[in-house]
Amino acid sequence: NYLDERPVPFEDLRYVFGEIMYGGHITDDWDRRLCNTYLEEYVRPEVVDGNVFFFEEFCCPNPANASMTDFRALANEGLAMETPKAFGLPANAEIGFRTAAGEVLFKNILELQPRGAAAGGGLTMQEKTKDTLNEILDTLPPMEFSLMDLAERLAEDRDPYQNVFMQECERMNFLIVEIKRSLNELNMGLAGELSMSEKMDTLMHSLFLDRVPETWESVSFASMRPLGSWMVNLMDRYNQLNDWYETQEIPKVAWLSGFFNPQSFLNAVMQTTARRTKSPLDKMVLVTDVLKKLPDQIETVAREGWYITGLYLEGARWDFSAGVLEDAELKELHPVMPVICVRAVPASDT
Repeated sequence: NYLDERPVPFEDLRYVFGEIMYGGHITDDWDRRLCNTYLEEYVRPEVVDGNVFFFEEFCCPNPANASMTDFRALANEGLAMETPKAFGLPANAEIGFRTAAGEVLFKNILELQPRGAAAGGGLTMQEKTKDTLNEILDTLPPMEFSLMDLAERLAEDRDPYQNVFMQECERMNFLIVEIKRSLNELNMGLAGELSMSEKMDTLMHSLFLDRVPETWESVSFASMRPLGSWMVNLMDRYNQLNDWYETQEIPKVAWLSGFFNPQSFLNAVMQTTARRTKSPLDKMVLVTDVLKKLPDQIETVAREGWYITGLYLEGARWDFSAGVLEDAELKELHPVMPVICVRAVPASDT
């Protein structure tokens, strides 16, 4: 209460805790927004009346009928176990958390195995590594992209989209060359033709643990996948580039997350629009229109901008019929987004 015993408005209480400095305050705008959102939920008039359910398992006791001892007993013994609902999160948040924790646990158990111990199927580390090595070499394309041939076939005044795909082909070449070089070197080491170096031993350990080697990651795309899934994803990316390499036709729907540098494709959208409208590039911004279609339902290129795919949601899903965000369904951790049209407009029009 104030000195004249007038009740303090709840808006003022939220402002005191969420905005005013007491030796320090939240500096990040998004963190402050999150804090204020929680305060709006917890600091409200219904709390002092009691019997307010913050979530299903937790009811706020009535201050008029509860003593400090009762509150302490509730805090120490009566609170329900923490659930995602207590933090305003969907049930999928706990599924994702426990899945990640389980993966870390089994990964650590596998790493603690003796190097000479047999892996699944009774194979030793060297034998399993050899099988994985040969499988990867058989999966990789036999030849890299010929950038000189590509440059001759492309027009001298290449458009921004063609520049992006050519840069992507170059980065794909770097990655494939590094994979082949390191695997062939390790193969010779396992055959006794070369002495096993520390880098070769590290590579063998990564292949055994189904982990992407660090030397590959340094020239690779951003990914948290295990090695097996990473290789499938790598070949999908290669196939998108190879289709363009053969025809020089940009796909009607570009797989944005399949690029080494997705931002470069978005920049190409702005550059193309800026050239066409003779507008300053630094005055352009991107806007998105979410369609109600999947990539295989797109028949023509976008009239303005470009269609993209490869985006997913976490903690929500996209309602295709209504065109809005909805709560995620149980066990649907990363729902796919439909095709999105990305286009550039002058900043003054937004």
